[in-house]
Amino acid sequence: MGRHVFLFACTLLLLAASTASAAGIVERTFYVKNLTVSRLCKRQVITAVNGSLPGPTIHVREGYTLIIHVFNKSPYNLTIHWHGVFQLLSSWADGPSQINQCPIQPGYNYTYKFKIVKQEGTLWWHAHVSYLRSTVYGALIIRPRHGHSYPFPKPYREVPIILGEWWKANVVDVERLAAATGTPPKLSDAFTINGCPGDLYSCSKYMVQGKTYLLRIINAALNNQLFYKIANHMMTVVAIDASYIEPYVTDVIVTGPGQTVDVLLTANQPVGSYYMAARPYATAVVAGKLVPFANTTTRGVIIYDGCPTPETPLMPALPAFNDTPMAHKFYTDLKGLVGGPFWNSVPLKVDYEMFVTIGLALEPCPMKTRCKAPKFSASMNNESFVKHTSLSLLQAFYYNINGVYITDFPAKPAIEFDYTNNAINNTPNPMQFAPKSTKVTKLKFNTTVEIIFQNTNIIGPENHPMHLHGFDFHILAQGFGNYNPATDRQKLNLINPQIRNTIGVPVGGWAVIRFVANNPGVWLLHCHIHMHLPVGLATAFLVENGPTPESTLPPPPADLPQC
Repeated sequence: MGRHVFLFACTLLLLAASTASAAGIVERTFYVKNLTVSRLCKRQVITAVNGSLPGPTIHVREGYTLIIHVFNKSPYNLTIHWHGVFQLLSSWADGPSQINQCPIQPGYNYTYKFKIVKQEGTLWWHAHVSYLRSTVYGALIIRPRHGHSYPFPKPYREVPIILGEWWKANVVDVERLAAATGTPPKLSDAFTINGCPGDLYSCSKYMVQGKTYLLRIINAALNNQLFYKIANHMMTVVAIDASYIEPYVTDVIVTGPGQTVDVLLTANQPVGSYYMAARPYATAVVAGKLVPFANTTTRGVIIYDGCPTPETPLMPALPAFNDTPMAHKFYTDLKGLVGGPFWNSVPLKVDYEMFVTIGLALEPCPMKTRCKAPKFSASMNNESFVKHTSLSLLQAFYYNINGVYITDFPAKPAIEFDYTNNAINNTPNPMQFAPKSTKVTKLKFNTTVEIIFQNTNIIGPENHPMHLHGFDFHILAQGFGNYNPATDRQKLNLINPQIRNTIGVPVGGWAVIRFVANNPGVWLLHCHIHMHLPVGLATAFLVENGPTPESTLPPPPADLPQC
């Protein structure tokens, strides 16, 4: 028999192709409700979409319109975010709770409608309220228009590989307890591949089926970056965050929460069985000590046709959990595919510059609460973001309602200091306590923005996956230590930088990104480690309308949820 790779999954749902309801339109219905499942020898109730984990994969083509009817039959408020979709002139459909819409309350429904414009590749959708993102998620695959092709050889088959996390607990209760006590949330009990913990955990079995194929890898974990590797196999990375790159051959993938990586896998090894495996890349340090993390591994099996059974699969040698040099090499070696589909050159003229410190902070405990003083918080330029509760930021922006936000988010920190000094968290610092605010940045249409992210060591350094809604951005450079304009400015790649919607700002380091604000609406910028969003590692951009009807945000849908 030929050397075909068979990939057996705990569910074939992800391999079932969606079909368009009509030419250029894909219409789906999501029923979000309780689902009883068995994982890690325990039956428990989770919140899921259409009775499956992960939820349904959506297949569309570039230029198609998506219409998704969401019926919230769960006991929790809910929104859905279409991670990485530009939402051109459809900011109302982006999804973040209290930013672009109010939540869909239990028993109610809302229809998301938007067009996929100038994007191809792998994106995903997920809940943008609470820890529900841990079970409410699925793949969003965008293929080229009919008559167009990939900028690489067509694979035999395409298979989503969604990496996630699993708790043997109600995830909403996990978050509520952390918020009440001011302590970090309970660590997850397992990592998953396509919703299954893998055969390293008891009472579970996971195998994947396919031939030579395109793996569409999605990191849907809440709080963990992950190394991903397949024993004895090399992978060719061809796209990241739905942006094509120069083919990059590697034996290990690094991906942060929210990021996607498309790889071509060729079945060119001797007939046998091989594990694919994922484990955390952990960087967070507080007071000189590594923050506890879910130090477990998930794995699945690739079995070649003709492999004698039973056979013990080969296990890949995974990187150490703290292998920052390997992670940094992967992140920085990637280059954009100049001239590829939807390639955009780097804008050379910058209209608005920002230097943004990102990191952990503290806040006093409220009186007469279960909180253990002081609470962990987070900040960007010493501002800790708070979401308004009575209406969304987009409603306030569109209708010019006062008292919801302030447009004076600082373009640089109020105090310059040695941001990454290891001793800084042991000395008094006015930046340790970040005031709570709803400060945003208002931008004129077509403004070119450059942001220098600077990681801080005020409480402790960490690799922060920063996600920008509504736009992709060029990653011009990244490095370690304090950003030095005299030397680091020379490192900017203005020729073929990678394009992403989520960047892992190096632990104890910095990164430079640039984007054009050519999409009117309100767009969240935040850390995609979920435990950091509720405690303030976020801000937003308010982009004004352009000069033409084609650059003007339309009114909100009639059925937009109200707070």
